[in-house]
Amino acid sequence: MLQEAKRSGLPTTRSAAGSRRRQIQKTFNNIKITILCGFVTILVLRGTIGVGNLGGVSDADSDQRVVEDIERILREIRSDSEPDEAVTAQFSIAAVVNITTSDNVTLAGADAAAYAAGKSYKLGPKVSDWDQQREQWLTANPGFPSRIAGGKPKILLVTGSPPNPCDNPIGDHYLLKATKNKIDYCRIHGIEIIHNMAHLDRELAGYWAKLPLIRRLMLSHPEVEWIWWMDSDALFTDMAFEIPVNKYEGYNLVIHGYPDLLFDQHSWIALNTGSFLFRNCQWSLDLLDTWAPMGPKGPVRDEAGRILTASLKGRPAFEADDQSALIYLLLSQQETWGAKVFIENSYYLHGFWAGLVDKYEEMMEKHHPGLGDERWPFVTHFVGCKPCGSYGDYPVERCISSMERAFNFADNQLVEDIPLLHTYKQSNEFYKTPDEIIKVCNFYVFCLYNL
Repeated sequence: MLQEAKRSGLPTTRSAAGSRRRQIQKTFNNIKITILCGFVTILVLRGTIGVGNLGGVSDADSDQRVVEDIERILREIRSDSEPDEAVTAQFSIAAVVNITTSDNVTLAGADAAAYAAGKSYKLGPKVSDWDQQREQWLTANPGFPSRIAGGKPKILLVTGSPPNPCDNPIGDHYLLKATKNKIDYCRIHGIEIIHNMAHLDRELAGYWAKLPLIRRLMLSHPEVEWIWWMDSDALFTDMAFEIPVNKYEGYNLVIHGYPDLLFDQHSWIALNTGSFLFRNCQWSLDLLDTWAPMGPKGPVRDEAGRILTASLKGRPAFEADDQSALIYLLLSQQETWGAKVFIENSYYLHGFWAGLVDKYEEMMEKHHPGLGDERWPFVTHFVGCKPCGSYGDYPVERCISSMERAFNFADNQLVEDIPLLHTYKQSNEFYKTPDEIIKVCNFYVFCLYNL
């Protein structure tokens, strides 16, 4: 029968089984080829455009992430452990153990886990004798004194902006104007300036990025007596005013604020960290070390935000920010930090822009540069505008026109001897009075005559 089937060309059971095996093997081979092609595609993408760039992350961040992934996998292979086993264990333990914070707030579960993770965060290796190290360095390096001409302490102004272009194209333009404004002020008053565009700590992104930067600059510039942080969206609007540093003898942190809002009302806007001064000393390093653990992004920052919202009056529910965290520390650990903090409100170390920019002409007529919040504002801070971002708390048009007015108000103080003045419109044009035109013409005649 089998022979007859073969002769008749009919399929047999053996040949049918062999055909199925070949079909299955072919399918598996196709799957293998597809997988290999996928891996090759991924490798090519990493080598050309970078996988991270698909999500808007820089090549450097992508490469660093790849290196970290490889190192993590190697550690897991060597230790024969599951991925993120240590982190899982830490959160599992915290989930069943209650934690009491320094101000007697009891946390449990995921909240306790986030709090525990934050407490373990460090800005860097612990430094406990910075005052002694700095004094020895200054003695050994007399060519780098901590004071400049006139005996004034050396000040370093620090500001920063994101490493990538602004979401809003006009944001880069006004970021440049704000930087020019700071450079002009520093040039007049003998202050050094650093504009940072690097992320020094991936965990402390956004408004927290200033903390690792300030710490690093303190340790790398022992010749500097004061580190002055100023947000990129803040402008000097009294170019003649000089910080009264002698007033702060015995203090290590100078920040604009109101003691009644801080100590009586526990308001989340009692202080503003958009412009403040840190003395380069051990106390400041200790405060930074205590301040930073609320900032790591993710569960730690989210849980810290809930604690801050529950503790501070008027604070909306959002992740922890550096300003609220500092206020919380000064309230909950007042005995530790309070004696060295000078809350300044005799002049605008920080001035909220909305109540200032429309009064510049009135200020010029009725007031003069100097002390007092009723006089020319020393710093105009555009809180909530976010000119470099894609959104803000105020209309873009209002923010841009107000920043233009603030810049022109400050720049006029520099060019008034030329004499040319900005108009106070959204314009970069100058105007001249007839007397000024005569002065300029006489100046040009003098120059031509003496060629």
